[in-house]
Amino acid sequence: MKVSLKYGRSAIEVEVPDKNLNAVLLPNEGEKVFDESDEIKRALSNPIGSKRLSEIVKDRENAVVVVSDITRPVPSSLLLPPLIDELVTGGLDEKAITILFALGSHRKQSDEEKRKLIGDEIFKRLKSIDHDVNDCIHIGRTSRGTDLEIFRPVVEADLKVLTGAIDVHYFAGYTGGLKSILPGVSSMKTIEANHQMLLMEDARAGNIDGPIRKDIEEAGAILGVDFILNVVLNSRKEIVKAVAGDPIKAHREGVKIVDQMYKVPLQPSEIVLASAGGFPKDLNLYQAHKALENASNAVKSGGTLILLAECLEGFANAEFERWIREADIPRDLLERLACDFKIGGHKAACIARFLERGEVVLVSAMDEKDVRRAFMIPAKSVEEALDYAFSKHGKDASITVIPYAGSTLPIVIGDMK
Repeated sequence: MKVSLKYGRSAIEVEVPDKNLNAVLLPNEGEKVFDESDEIKRALSNPIGSKRLSEIVKDRENAVVVVSDITRPVPSSLLLPPLIDELVTGGLDEKAITILFALGSHRKQSDEEKRKLIGDEIFKRLKSIDHDVNDCIHIGRTSRGTDLEIFRPVVEADLKVLTGAIDVHYFAGYTGGLKSILPGVSSMKTIEANHQMLLMEDARAGNIDGPIRKDIEEAGAILGVDFILNVVLNSRKEIVKAVAGDPIKAHREGVKIVDQMYKVPLQPSEIVLASAGGFPKDLNLYQAHKALENASNAVKSGGTLILLAECLEGFANAEFERWIREADIPRDLLERLACDFKIGGHKAACIARFLERGEVVLVSAMDEKDVRRAFMIPAKSVEEALDYAFSKHGKDASITVIPYAGSTLPIVIGDMK
């Protein structure tokens, strides 16, 4: 069977022997709405658990609108025009609106990247700034002990509006909603305190009641977020559904759609062939890790995960790379995380957690030495990777293919909820 797998901005055709094929795990894809702009306007006109944004903004002097950074495939250039129109209709001057890029622990962005994300017109007309982890204000503490330090312009804004996309997330349960605040616009201290809970058993993909998601939403309540506009995307990055309104209630409606689309039952295989889903999900190993985490659910103990991720930016995160380079064996990373939690290092430890029960063959543009340094096996092509896996597991080994592992959550049959 021929399967097309995304790799960077292109796609690779792969031949998988029919006799070995266990399954091709595809999301239960929602179709693109007829008109994406109309869908966004519909959501804004029919907010869930909330007044319209144009009503909420009355008597407010200024607003901050939080948008995602370059590592997220969020169509901010489509979301912003109707959202800005709502704010202006409610009486707010455009000069009083700031577009704020939620970077979390990610790098700063160029003006060209900002322009591409929000569109030429919005970039020219409105003030836009990057989040700064070093300019945060302490606003309180969650019941789980997370000291909340939030980016000053967000704290000081009269109106706080969040945008984003809802998807499964490997330890926060789901993206979207108040995740734009924590980690989106928080200090590094706050992000690390929240993320440290990823070691807890319930901190897993597809669990809306996990400790990290609960901590995130308590943080949003303490800060006081007024409104969200989120979308659910299919694998082609097209809008399937838009939700707007109350930060919790609107988010949960989006989660229902995500569950229907991306939770997929399966029986595990000896070999799993997974693509991160192409750019920007495979821009670097730090981001492609999410696909690795999802796909690992489909691998039998002792099995081989072949990950297709271009990773033009390499490791991309200095702490992530430093932890990997300083470890002699994967177990070192797990032991280090238990006593010295650091953002970046946490993803290195998560990779190590899978390597305790399986192996990763990485098809990428990364230097082979760096791939081996990350305790993975480098391969120049998918064919080379498959040849290796068959030589290890035998010619009759079963294969599961996951074309969009960044957005597909395999659930072992019997564990479906």
